[in-house]
Amino acid sequence: MLLPQTKEREYRFRLALRMVLPVFALVVALILHTFITSQDAIGTSFYIESILILVFSIYFIFFLIYKGFDTKITDNISKAFTREYMYEFLKKELKNNKEYTLLLISIDNLDEINNRYGIKNGDKVLFETIKWVAEYFKTKDIYNFPVGRIKGGDFIVGFNGNRNQYKTVMELMCLKSEDLKIDDIEVVISGAINDVTFSNNIDYLIENLFELQVKNRDSKLQVNSDDEINPSDLEYFVINAIKRKDITLITQSVFEKDTNELKECFIKLNAPDGKLLHQKNYMKILDKLRLMNEYDLIVLEKIIEICKKSDNKKFAISISPTSIRNPAVLTKIKDLFHKNECVKGRIVLLFSENEYFPKIDKFNTILQQLRDMGVVIAIDRLGSLHTSFLYLRDLNIDIVRFDSFYSKNIYENKNKNIISGFNTMAHEKGVKTWIKMIENEDINNLAKDLGVDYLQGKFLAQMEKI
Repeated sequence: MLLPQTKEREYRFRLALRMVLPVFALVVALILHTFITSQDAIGTSFYIESILILVFSIYFIFFLIYKGFDTKITDNISKAFTREYMYEFLKKELKNNKEYTLLLISIDNLDEINNRYGIKNGDKVLFETIKWVAEYFKTKDIYNFPVGRIKGGDFIVGFNGNRNQYKTVMELMCLKSEDLKIDDIEVVISGAINDVTFSNNIDYLIENLFELQVKNRDSKLQVNSDDEINPSDLEYFVINAIKRKDITLITQSVFEKDTNELKECFIKLNAPDGKLLHQKNYMKILDKLRLMNEYDLIVLEKIIEICKKSDNKKFAISISPTSIRNPAVLTKIKDLFHKNECVKGRIVLLFSENEYFPKIDKFNTILQQLRDMGVVIAIDRLGSLHTSFLYLRDLNIDIVRFDSFYSKNIYENKNKNIISGFNTMAHEKGVKTWIKMIENEDINNLAKDLGVDYLQGKFLAQMEKI
């Protein structure tokens, strides 16, 4: 048992004991007083009843104390419902209402507020923000709605009715929040909205809200599209495809100057109804179901088999860095390359991640082991993720690929100079560069003039299904 758990039990016991002592003293005083004043008239049943009253009183007080700790329904800081109670509350609401809408309201800069102004000010921002949200909804004649704190600065709000009734209200709230300040502290709020048309499962609904929010935080509001797959069906499709290793490979050629140097592979899972599941739909499910490692190994095995049948072609696949760092998965990856010496130098592992891995020396050692076996290591999304800059600085890699934003907008906001800077920076470290989304001849010629090593896009080659 952890120390906090032990201390909590001690605290509960001491609190219950302090409440029991007065009851115990009163019962004992009653027995003594009765015994002294009415000694001859006291029956045995009186003592039995007194003892039973004492025992049950003590038990009841202890029960109330311990049960009271377990049934807390409000968050100490924000005064919103706790996550556990909010989930239980919403499950009942979804069961009893055919139309129900959930809103996600997030304080995006809560970490910055805590670091800059201190945790106490961060706590105050949480409370005052929810108070501000409640006041705003009151101006729209919306009262007595449930609001619960899910994590950090993320809150879920529930309303009866469909999302169309609250979409405009949500948009206006996000716009109005742009001027929100609490004690001169700027508060940045974003939101998302969905309803039971997506799913009746509270877990799926809340997960979908976070996905919608990530898709477009800048717009302050993101509504789910009508072509979303039912989340329970999607999980089944993913599990089924992984179990059967049922994937479809689509490739696009990547050129070095005018030479077809390698092919990037895009993976789609095959659903039982014949449809293809795109990565944007299933990648989060793989993480949730702890299937990412298995998925990466399946894809690598497929690519190695294709590589063996092709004529010296190189193939690039995206892989999760957590899979590379997993000792069990890494051992299997090494075994695959040991058994297939013919693919040496022909597999490019491409990865990116949002959070910087702190044990960078260990990560570098793992990547160097793979490079020694002939694996080409590439970092993706340079210019979009800060970790890609740090990994270019700290890791021994072979290729870096620029984020597609710069190629799509190459003539805007001096992006040409930015790409040139990226290119020079990478070449100074002996790393080759790669740009994708080349859609016309002008971008192609410009990328060549800048000295980018690898060029990819629909102008150069279309997608091909294997």
